Amino acid sequence: MRLMPLKRNILITGVPGIGKTTLIKKIAEELKAFHPVGFYTTEIREAGIRKGFELVSLDGRRGILSHTDIESPYRVGKYWVDLRGFEYFLDSTAFLDPSTAIIIIDEIGKMECLSPKFKKLIKAILNSEKLVLATIALKGSGLIEEIKRRQDIKLFEMTQDNRYSLLLEILKETKAILSEIP
Repeated sequence: MRLMPLKRNILITGVPGIGKTTLIKKIAEELKAFHPVGFYTTEIREAGIRKGFELVSLDGRRGILSHTDIESPYRVGKYWVDLRGFEYFLDSTAFLDPSTAIIIIDEIGKMECLSPKFKKLIKAILNSEKLVLATIALKGSGLIEEIKRRQDIKLFEMTQDNRYSLLLEILKETKAILSEIP
């Protein structure tokens, strides 16, 4: 009898603006007793206009992911991506530390996937024994598509209908996974 791999990688997808970041922040708060490591992104707004995205680590450090007013050879839509700053931010986060049991990432998206360091790191994280909770772009090719096809992930699509019940469903799944981790 062949056993299915333990699905300890939980991914959340959905259309932009549906509430994935809000959900991942609530999950991080609910799991804070387990000392999760990772980051989420927030919009940078100036005079009510979105100008970019800021990285916020779960321990409160901040960095710029992208902005309309920076110089960079990397661009997604109208946003210039600060790849060097993003990679420095990644280096300063203890994703693969032996004491880390839960990793939270918002998000696996086009901007983040411009970084070879992020792509290598996300593969290592997903292949680790750690519980991974991450948001992932609804659309995307390459690594985004590859990750969604993995056998060791459980993918939740956030919709208008389930956006308020998904927190409890994911926490239930998370507790089941944590109970199986030695």
